[in-house]
Amino acid sequence: MTFIQRLDTADVNAANDNHDHVPGSLSVLDIISLANDEKKVAELVRRTERTAIVVVFAMAFCILFFPAVCIALAYGI
Repeated sequence: MTFIQRLDTADVNAANDNHDHVPGSLSVLDIISLANDEKKVAELVRRTERTAIVVVFAMAFCILFFPAVCIALAYGI
């Protein structure tokens, strides 16, 4: 019996991410379809910035007050 090696394009170009493995795959921007409407793009950017600011403040709150809560619970204050 002879071993026949099958070369697949995904195996040959394993480190190359430029090739689509699924033909007709959509990106996030294609799904949202905001390419032609600048108002929708600006609103999406504003919402993203607001969400990022809320996340940063929540992280800062946890970093500042979590040690204080742990110390208070440890010493029974």
